[in-house]
Amino acid sequence: MNKDDKVIEAFKHKTWNEIKTDDSWRVFKIMAEFVEGFEKMANIGPCVAVFGSARTKPDNQYYQIAVEIGKKLVELGYGVITGGGPGIMEAANKGAHDGKGKSVGINIDLPFEQSANEFIDRDKLINFDYFFVRKTMFMKYAQGFIVLPGGFGTMDELFEALTLIQTGKIGHFPIVLVGKSYWSGLLHWLKETMHSEEHNVNIDDFQLFSIVETADEAVKVIDKFYADIILSPNF
Repeated sequence: MNKDDKVIEAFKHKTWNEIKTDDSWRVFKIMAEFVEGFEKMANIGPCVAVFGSARTKPDNQYYQIAVEIGKKLVELGYGVITGGGPGIMEAANKGAHDGKGKSVGINIDLPFEQSANEFIDRDKLINFDYFFVRKTMFMKYAQGFIVLPGGFGTMDELFEALTLIQTGKIGHFPIVLVGKSYWSGLLHWLKETMHSEEHNVNIDDFQLFSIVETADEAVKVIDKFYADIILSPNF
């Protein structure tokens, strides 16, 4: 019997009142994760979040681009926040580390593939159990998003940011997608199906993000956005 089977078996023997009690007590664990995240992140200062697949290997072109992005961002005075794991996250943290800048990791405990990478500043590593708490930290404390090719998790983070900006729940910050060939199919579907055929988004919504090809272009979008304002934490 594996771990999941044991959890299911234990759940079967609980009464409804016991289940409700467990849910009530879980609130305190969630609160503790928010408190720890807010306290640590508030002291770090302006950062840019870099997203992408945990499965990307060091010999992949996008891994190398993410290293460049991380280094270039810290050279301009930004810190770098990632999800703390391997792949693109590791690459961006490596770039920040190599550039001797702030390298932040917001890690999530998963039963597979996720463990904190070695390039995160030890005092800037935060571990979470809850995805929604972790995403709140990105939305609240990042000054911009640079999104490289990734899977469901990357899409989740991207579309949450777009939704919150579109609906005015958070301030507008730059979102940059890196890799025109990777994102072109999605962009075509968004414009042709979601916008033109079904009218589910406005044409202006496509101004919420940029698509670029290189590390230089990605970092330039972020820096240009903040060129005329005094950069400060996004809270």
